[in-house]
Amino acid sequence: MFRWRNNTSHDQENDSVQHESKINELKAAIGPLSGRSLQYCTDACFRRYLDARNWNVDKAKKMLEETIRWRSAYKPEEICWHEVAVEGETGKIYRANFHDRQGRTVLILRPGMQNTKSIDNQMRHLTYLIENAVLNLPESQEQMAWLIDFTGLSISNTPPIKSARDTVNILQNHYPERLAVAFLYNPPRIFEAFWKIVKYFLDAKTFQKVKFVYPKDNDSVDLMRSYFDDENLPTELGGKATLKYDHEEFSRSMTEDDEKAAAFWGFERKLQQAVNGHHGADGAPKPVDSASPVS
Repeated sequence: MFRWRNNTSHDQENDSVQHESKINELKAAIGPLSGRSLQYCTDACFRRYLDARNWNVDKAKKMLEETIRWRSAYKPEEICWHEVAVEGETGKIYRANFHDRQGRTVLILRPGMQNTKSIDNQMRHLTYLIENAVLNLPESQEQMAWLIDFTGLSISNTPPIKSARDTVNILQNHYPERLAVAFLYNPPRIFEAFWKIVKYFLDAKTFQKVKFVYPKDNDSVDLMRSYFDDENLPTELGGKATLKYDHEEFSRSMTEDDEKAAAFWGFERKLQQAVNGHHGADGAPKPVDSASPVS
């Protein structure tokens, strides 16, 4: 028994050494960085991209280089709340005011609350909230959890396939290993055909993180409860909490977080513009104020 434990410990040490070697190899392959790319590419960032590509340095390099180019062009860290506030008026996506049992940031997605038509603007809104979720991760965490509430979803407001494909592309390719788990709570039958197509966009790692929960399926309910406290979960998701999305309150929180993001990335927001451009903004229960570097 002692030999087995020693061998296990030895294997773990070897894995750790090999992983550090892979990180250094990826750093060398990427080459010199500057500005925000240098700030983005922390050791933890290199590790996530390697993990997403099963520690294949060449594949991780390609993936990270694509993200660096995407971030340079799209500038997700510069998106301000006032630019996307209209997308958030119904609370179709918002950061919850609670964490999961591991302390991870939680995003609540409500596709039945879709209120706009432009997929490009919807993706900008989603990207903003992913950046914000990462900004508000506790120091001990690198991942977030998603809760998807299908209340109000119908044939008329089911998201187009392009929207799902773009969402998967952003999450998988530019925020690898940022998602810990996604619970889809009580999806209606109309979602089944949609899912049969969408699941083919998911890589194996992401696919394993998607969990379906049905109120009458005790195993699936127990799984979700292993991640979340009933007292925090809203009633729409089988919990005991009554959470009413307050766009105005949420907007205040996001505007404050815009200042945090600007301070982290080293640029100044046009705060007066944000105030003037405020779309009567509103939001969710006030989020917990905890931040860590976005990388």
